[in-house]
Amino acid sequence: MHPRFNFAKASPDSYKAVVALENFVQSSGLERRFIHLIKLRASQINGCAYCVDMHVKEARHDGLSEQWINLMCVWWESPVYDDRERALLRWVDSVTKIAQTGIPDSDYEPLKQHFSEEEIVKITVAIATINVWNRLAVGFRSQHPVDAGSKAA
Repeated sequence: MHPRFNFAKASPDSYKAVVALENFVQSSGLERRFIHLIKLRASQINGCAYCVDMHVKEARHDGLSEQWINLMCVWWESPVYDDRERALLRWVDSVTKIAQTGIPDSDYEPLKQHFSEEEIVKITVAIATINVWNRLAVGFRSQHPVDAGSKAA
């Protein structure tokens, strides 16, 4: 796969607008583990290797366990996530797959048991923001760096 072009250089104003959303998410007051969960899970769903690579590394850097990171792609099968994280993962899945899910009440009800309305709005903006980044990275074939020694023997 080859990059199509550098979207940030092609449209600096568009890039700045997405960065402004990202800055809001980062300063929104949401717990860091929730931001990591949102970014990593949506990026997995969207098949964005660039973002999965980045957000795995960031989650690891912030001290989240390898098991917590590695099992996110099968979260519904793992007891490693607490009730708040499970409600949030369900919401990330539903919002990211909006065309398929229509975001039913069954995905909303568990969320409102654990988060305030203000937090739910901030969470949903965070989901929307990573979905924008994923669409830019996948659409323009952004390439993640290959770490030294990461190729299979």
